[in-house]
Amino acid sequence: MGSVFLNILFSVHIIASVGLILLILLHAGRGGGISGLFSGMVETFDGTGIVEKNLDRITIVLSLVFTVTTIMLFIFL
Repeated sequence: MGSVFLNILFSVHIIASVGLILLILLHAGRGGGISGLFSGMVETFDGTGIVEKNLDRITIVLSLVFTVTTIMLFIFL
């Protein structure tokens, strides 16, 4: 039972790691970020696009998943 749980935990951790790397690379640097790729995108009032806000939210959730799985791996290993 423990082996199956650890395998699932490792899988979730690896998926979160790779996803977090990819999402961080998609974020805006000094340029326009991912919102600059879409020419006809509607922007919100504060100047950041809807895609950028959703990218921020997904990155935060994925970083929380990464943190929780890291702590759980520390406890169970």
